[in-house]
Amino acid sequence: MAGDPPAPPARQTSPPRERAVLDSAHVGDIRGAFGTIGQHEEGRRGLRSRGMALLAIIGPGLIVMVGDNDAGGVATYSQAGQNYGTSLLWVLLLLVPVLVVNQEMVVRLGAVTGVGHARLINERFGRFWGWFSVGDLFILNFLTIMTEFIGVSLALGYFGVSEYLAVPLAAGGLVGLTVSGSFRSWERGMFVLVAANFLVIPLFFMAHPGVGEVARHFVIPSITGGATSASVLLIIAMVGTTVAPWQLFFQQSNIIDKRITPRWINYERVDTWIGAVVVVVGAAALLCVSAFAFQHTHFFGYFSDAGATATGLDHRLGSIAGAFFAVVLLNASLIGAGAVTLSTSYAFGDVFGTKSSLHRSFRDAKLFYGMFSGLVAGAAAIVLIPGAPLGVITEAVQALAGVLLPSASVFLLLLCNDREVLGPWRNRPWLNVIASIIVAVLVLLSLILMATTVFPNIDVTRFALIGGGVVAIALLGFGVATLRSQRQPRAVTMVEEPQVPREQWTMPPLALLGRPRWSTGRKVAMLTMRGYLVASVVLLVVKAAQLGGA
Repeated sequence: MAGDPPAPPARQTSPPRERAVLDSAHVGDIRGAFGTIGQHEEGRRGLRSRGMALLAIIGPGLIVMVGDNDAGGVATYSQAGQNYGTSLLWVLLLLVPVLVVNQEMVVRLGAVTGVGHARLINERFGRFWGWFSVGDLFILNFLTIMTEFIGVSLALGYFGVSEYLAVPLAAGGLVGLTVSGSFRSWERGMFVLVAANFLVIPLFFMAHPGVGEVARHFVIPSITGGATSASVLLIIAMVGTTVAPWQLFFQQSNIIDKRITPRWINYERVDTWIGAVVVVVGAAALLCVSAFAFQHTHFFGYFSDAGATATGLDHRLGSIAGAFFAVVLLNASLIGAGAVTLSTSYAFGDVFGTKSSLHRSFRDAKLFYGMFSGLVAGAAAIVLIPGAPLGVITEAVQALAGVLLPSASVFLLLLCNDREVLGPWRNRPWLNVIASIIVAVLVLLSLILMATTVFPNIDVTRFALIGGGVVAIALLGFGVATLRSQRQPRAVTMVEEPQVPREQWTMPPLALLGRPRWSTGRKVAMLTMRGYLVASVVLLVVKAAQLGGA
């Protein structure tokens, strides 16, 4: 505590040097939705004290995960259940380690560095990649926000509310919640939306699920009707709607905004693990509801959109079930829109160096809140335009997500191996192996998704098999090259570093960091990524021309 006598070096509770903080509002007590932790408070030791600390810290991980089950997620999981029964549940189980590994790396970057994801990319990889990451994120997120408001109109349309009333009310509510100038008020509002999504639990039991069938398909991979282009594409969509680029930017900046430091990393890890479990349980419940409600009926195999699913559940299970599904869709759309928009505001604040914190008032952070309000208003307005190409917008979201995800994943992995950035917190070798496999699989899936968007008639199954073989060979070659480089003798440069306990080590201010060392591996990764992005943009331009001429 602040009034205690000086502690020995191994147990000092305040950082021994200045932390890299870009906004003074990011320093101070942690004021979470369910409690407060003092800035210089010691780690909790008793079980009750640890529980209270977790309650105060929980938020960024849970919100980012539940926010990923947005309008697109609800539609995708419902489609999987309505068209393929429970046979695709195993896909969701495989997503748990992907979510945990990716977001755990984000947790360390946020707590240890004190700066956002976009700022780190800008500083460690150059302005080109910094602007590219933010520019692509802006376009992708803006289109994604539109899909969230499409979800709002479908959800409230079930209750007979006109979209011209529903969408403006939702947009105004999101802006009002976010510009309150209180991080705690914002987080409590988001938790209300998170809690409403738990309506999937009673909805699950209303569908009278077969527990044995659910358990079997969770652990035994299968696809009703066999592997076809349509089923493979749906599996890719399930992965894509659960692992999204905006998650990296949002959680890292939200951790910083909440003032979480390295000594609280384990609590934030638990927050992230809880979020991963909640998101998969929610997705599985939605899939099962459609599977059991529509099996052996004329609805089975004919998914159209989430609004039609609510109406179908009304016919099959009753009006309460339909209403519950519509509320789940509404909340998923709102929390998705809030988190995705905020990730964009955070990223632009990183690049421009402006005040970007939910602790600040609107008057004190005009650009930050203005960006948020402008994105929400613009997306809502476009959705309300009569005849707006909403189908093309949804298709564009999938294609752009496919383009952005590989670069975001590669940057994440490289940053988590940067000695200057994470010091003793950088990735362990075993984690790099797992993360590299995950990144390779995500790259393959994004390539398949993008290729099928541009070339709808492509044989997806054959493309996936060939791509999988290429990825396996590439991973093997990368592993051999890495082992050889580690065996080669290297000159050792002794760097004098302060003897700081790992839980108190933080990244120095960016101005004090040495220039990143561009190894052969990093150069190859950057050149490969640049070539991939050029090819991707060309293919997307071709697709845009096709759509324009249709």
